[in-house]
Amino acid sequence: MSAHQRLISEPSSAPLQYHIERSSSHSGNYVAQNILIDNPADQSSRWSGATRSGPSKQWLILRLDSPAVLKSITFGKFHKAHQCNMKEFAVLVGTSLDNMTRVLHASLKNDSMSESFTVKHTNNAGLSFPTLFVKIVPLSGHNPHFNTSIWHVSMTGISDEAYVRQVQMAYEEYRETTVLRHVLKHLRQRRFLTPYDSIISRAGLQTEHPLVSQLHKSVVLDGDWETSERLLEQMADASLFHAYLYSCQPHALWDRLQGADLDGDIPSQRAGHAMCFDPDRREIYLHGGWDGSRSLADFWVYDIAEDRWSMISAGLKDGPEPGPRSCHKMIFDRRTGAIYMLGKLSGADTVPPDVSGSASATASAGAAPTSGTSRPYFSEFYRFDTRGEETGTWRCLSPDTATIGGPPLVYDHQMVIDPDSQIIYVFGGRVINGDWNNYSYSGLYSYNIRLAKWTTLQPADSSGTALIPSRFGHSMVLDPDTKTLYIMGGQRDGKYLSDMYAYDIKANCASELYSNFTTSGGPEPCFTQRAAIDPTLKEIYVICGLVRPHNSQGSQTVLSTSSPYYVYHYGSRAGRWTRILPPLARSTSEGDVAAQEPIPRYAHQLVYDASTRTIYMHGGNGSPSTAATNPEQQEADNIHASEGGDVVDDGENNSERDREKEKRLDDFWSMKLVRPASSEVVRRGRFLTRRQQFREMCNTQPAIESLAFLQSKLATVVDHSDREEAEQFRSLLTCILVPPSPDLEPPSEPPHKRLRADEDGGSDADSESSASARAGSSASQTGSSAPQAESSAPRGESPRLSVSAEYMLGQPDAAEKAGKAISARTFEQRNAVFEGLLEFVDQDAKEPAGNLLDLVDLPGLGGRSTDDWD
Repeated sequence: MSAHQRLISEPSSAPLQYHIERSSSHSGNYVAQNILIDNPADQSSRWSGATRSGPSKQWLILRLDSPAVLKSITFGKFHKAHQCNMKEFAVLVGTSLDNMTRVLHASLKNDSMSESFTVKHTNNAGLSFPTLFVKIVPLSGHNPHFNTSIWHVSMTGISDEAYVRQVQMAYEEYRETTVLRHVLKHLRQRRFLTPYDSIISRAGLQTEHPLVSQLHKSVVLDGDWETSERLLEQMADASLFHAYLYSCQPHALWDRLQGADLDGDIPSQRAGHAMCFDPDRREIYLHGGWDGSRSLADFWVYDIAEDRWSMISAGLKDGPEPGPRSCHKMIFDRRTGAIYMLGKLSGADTVPPDVSGSASATASAGAAPTSGTSRPYFSEFYRFDTRGEETGTWRCLSPDTATIGGPPLVYDHQMVIDPDSQIIYVFGGRVINGDWNNYSYSGLYSYNIRLAKWTTLQPADSSGTALIPSRFGHSMVLDPDTKTLYIMGGQRDGKYLSDMYAYDIKANCASELYSNFTTSGGPEPCFTQRAAIDPTLKEIYVICGLVRPHNSQGSQTVLSTSSPYYVYHYGSRAGRWTRILPPLARSTSEGDVAAQEPIPRYAHQLVYDASTRTIYMHGGNGSPSTAATNPEQQEADNIHASEGGDVVDDGENNSERDREKEKRLDDFWSMKLVRPASSEVVRRGRFLTRRQQFREMCNTQPAIESLAFLQSKLATVVDHSDREEAEQFRSLLTCILVPPSPDLEPPSEPPHKRLRADEDGGSDADSESSASARAGSSASQTGSSAPQAESSAPRGESPRLSVSAEYMLGQPDAAEKAGKAISARTFEQRNAVFEGLLEFVDQDAKEPAGNLLDLVDLPGLGGRSTDDWD
C-alpha cells in the first residue's frame, strides 16, 4: 500500500448524496428520479424500465455529489411483495463513465424488507479506490412478464475530501506503477534488456526482490546453474516462498494429549460442552456438557505447558456459579482475563416426548415441559474472573438478557469477542420458549462490556428475509483486524446449510460469500461443526460435525469418515477452500507406522492457539447417526445432536442403539497443519534448473557426459513418488537418444504487415531501422555469431507495423554476457524455467502476474465490444 493512504486514518462511513446522471428509457411516469425518495407506501414511487424483464439493456447511472469510497448500497422496496420487483442485478462503479468496474452481482428477495449489500471497494492489492459514478444494471425481475422496477436506492461510504484525495493519489500511483511493471516484464520477456535496465534506472523503481533479479541473470542470461541453486537457498532463507508454502494442501498432524490432574482425573465423557482459551497463560477452560444422561456443571482448566488438567469447580451450585447446561458458549477476554458465558440447554429444556415420538429422545435430568407450557425461560449471562481481586469467582451480569435488549434464551448459538473494542458478538441459536413444534431463532447482537449495554444489529427473523438467515449449530469467527464476522453452515428449519457470509461490523453490512461452498471445494452441508481463525495467516479451520451430503436421499445425516477437516483462505482476493489431507505415516526404525487420528465426531469443542498455530479438540459424540424419517423424529435428532446425544431410529434396533449410546468421548487432541518445507521448494527448483542444464548439454556435450549428468546430478533431485515428476525425468532420455534439432533461426526480416487507415488493432512495435540498428549494435558489442536480421530495410519502404515474438527473441541484447549470446530457442527455454521458479515466489517479491498481451483483448484496445462487458 502506498504511503499516501497511511497518512489519514479511515473515517467512518456515512450516507452519500447523489443525483440521477442518466438512465435507459422508462415506462410511463416511473422516472429515475423517483428512487431518490423512500416511500414504500406509494406504488408510483419507483423507476420502471421501458421493456419487460430480460436480457435487454436497462440501466441507471447515479452520480455522487462528490467522489467517495463506496462501502454499501441499500435497495428499498414497496410495502409488500410486488411482481415488478427487481431480482438479479449488477453494480458497476468508476470515476469515469468510460471505465467502470463491476463491484457487486447479487439478487433481491421479493418482499417488503429493504436489503443492504457490502460493495467491493478495494482492488486485489487491498487498495481502496474512489467512485463518482454508480451504474445499476437490472438483469432479471421476479416476474419476467412485467417491467423491472427499482423503488429506492441509498448508499453509504466515505466522502471526507482529504481522505478521498489521499485515496485517489494512492490509487493513481498504484495504476501507474502496475502498468510500468507490466511493460518492464514484457520487455524482459522479449529480450529488450537494455531498455529494461534504462527504464528502471530512470524511474528509480524496484520491480522485484534483488535475489529475484539475480536469479534472472544467472538462469536466463548466464546459464550459471550453480549460482542459480545457491540463490534458491538464499531465497528460502529470506522467506520468499512463504505464500506458496501456505497455499499447498496441508496434512493434519494429530497428537493425543494424556495429561490429567494430580489425582489422575480428567474431564469425563461429554458433548455439547463449552471451551475457551487464555492465549497469555496458554490455558484452556472447559465447562459443562451432556454425558448421555444429564447436563454437567463442572469447570476445568488445562495448562498446555504442564500438560495438566485441574478442576476449578465440581459444579455443585453452592453459589452464584452457572448450573448444569450444555450447548452454551464461553469466550475469553485477553484484555481483562474475564470469561463470559451465555445460553444453555438443560435437561428441563429438551424436547418433550409428545413431540419427538420417542421417550428415549428426552433428557432424563428432569421432567420436560409439554408444548404450550408457560414456564419462564431466562437467558442468564455470567462472568468469571481469572485476574485481579475477583479471581476465581463467578458473577451473574444479568438474570435474563432478553429483558435488557439482549438475546433470549438460546442454545447452539455462537459468541465471539473483540478484545480491543471490548465488544461481544452473539449470533443465532435456537430460542427456547417451550414451543418445540415451531422453529424460532435469535438474531445478531453486540454487547459493550464497558457500557454493559446490548444492541440489536440484526433482528431475529421468522421468514428468512434478514441479511444473514438465522440458524443454529453453525460456526462464527471474528477477524479483529478487519472487523469482519464470518458465519457458515448450521441448520435452519430442518435443512443443513452450506452457505457462508461475511459481516462488516464497521459498515453494518453483510455479503454472501457462498450460497453453497460444497461446490467450491468446501465441506458438505454441516451441523455442529467447529471453526477457528488465524487472522495473521487469513485462514479459517473447520472440523466437521454431522453432514448431509447433497447426493443423499431425504434427510440422512452422516459422520464423514475421511478427513473431515478443511481450511478456508480469505483475504483481498477471492477465498479458497482446501481439504486438509489425512496424517502422513510416521517413519520409525521398524518402518512406516500409520499416524494416530481422532475418530469423526460431532458436538465437540475446539480452541486455537495462534502463537503455536495449534488446534485443541476435546470430546464430542462419535456415535454413527441414522436417517431421520419424519419431522418429529428429525427434531428430536436435532436436539440430541446439539448436545451430543444419539440419533434414534423410531425405536427399532434399540439394543444396537444402546450399545452405541456410550460413545460420548473424553479424548483430548492437538492438531497442527503440516505443509511442505522450503527445502522442498529448493529441491523442485533444482530439478527445473538441472533439467534445463541437461537439455543444453545434449546440444553441446558428448552423449556420455550428458548421460552421466542425468544419472548423478539430475536423478538425485527427482521425487520419484511424484508420478508427473518421475515421468518428466524418464522422458529426458529422448534428448540423448534423438539427435538434437538445430535451434530455429528467426527470419532475416519480420513479415511486413501494412494496416489500413481504418484499422485500430495491432501492437506497438519498433520501426525496422531502429530494430536493425539495435540488432547491429548488439552484435558488435557481444562479438557473437548469433543470427541477425538484415541491417536495414530496402530504401523507400515504410516502417513495419508489426513484429513477431520470434523475431524479437532472436535479437541478442547488449546487456547479455559478452561472447555467450544464446539462440532464441535457448533464451525462450531459460525464460520458461525462470518463470517456473517464480511460481514459488511471493507475489510482492516478483514481477506482476498476467500477460501484457492479454490487454489487447480488452474493450477499447482492439478487443471485444464494450457491450460484451456489462
